[in-house]
Amino acid sequence: MVATMTHAHESRSQFGMKVRQSNAAPVGVLTKVLSIFELLDRSPDGLQLRYISEQTKLNKSTAYRFLAHLERAGYLVRDSTGAYLLGPRLAHLGSGSTYQSTIRKIGRPVLEELWRESGETVNLGVLAGHEILYLDVIESPHSFRLVSQIGMCRPVHCTGLGKAVLAWQSASFRDELLGTKLEKLTSHTITRPSELVAELGRIQRLGYAVDNEEAELGARCVAAPVLDSSGYVAAGISVSGPTIRMSRARTTEIAGAIKRAALEISRHLGYTGQPATRR
Repeated sequence: MVATMTHAHESRSQFGMKVRQSNAAPVGVLTKVLSIFELLDRSPDGLQLRYISEQTKLNKSTAYRFLAHLERAGYLVRDSTGAYLLGPRLAHLGSGSTYQSTIRKIGRPVLEELWRESGETVNLGVLAGHEILYLDVIESPHSFRLVSQIGMCRPVHCTGLGKAVLAWQSASFRDELLGTKLEKLTSHTITRPSELVAELGRIQRLGYAVDNEEAELGARCVAAPVLDSSGYVAAGISVSGPTIRMSRARTTEIAGAIKRAALEISRHLGYTGQPATRR
């Protein structure tokens, strides 16, 4: 039996007597939705409809209606296999580690395609304070390549990933960052606040960021933001390589591929509109 909350009101019967009627709102539905969230929170690799139906004791058609509605609302997303995962609107719950797993799983097939297309190291990262945290890395097959590591952090102001994510952060976050000393890693690193602000404006106009030997001499990186269902930046993806292969002309070509890849991941996360700058 489904538990219900009732809102009673009075009406008259066919004999003119007052009778109480109730509008029932099924609490059981809320319980089932919460059980879906809890189930997926324990399953960072995602779950198929059949398994969710079995575990929540919902028939497939009912489970599908719930899941489809939650997906449209941005609470769930599906990967390339059709498995359901927690989505962008639940990113604020807990530590966010489950959501990071979701982004990584959703983005992996797209990153692999970008890796095959570019032949260079491909990265996926998210904002972690004033640094960018690398969630996934696919290294270039070339013997001479740039090496990144999953779990490492680098400054946002001088990396392609960092600048791609930073460009759409709130004014207060930017002001806080610009109020700190920007570390100079190479002779190309932007350390003057006015120059960095101008650079972020350029990134917003173009839709991608370039690290032109700013974090490491002899290395060039191109990055684009990944957006969630609300239009906010959820992550960034990049292609990085030595300048002898990543010429300025090739950088422009790769930028187009990165923007397309970032948009594909964004679509999987429920993004449908324009980028939003956090207030």
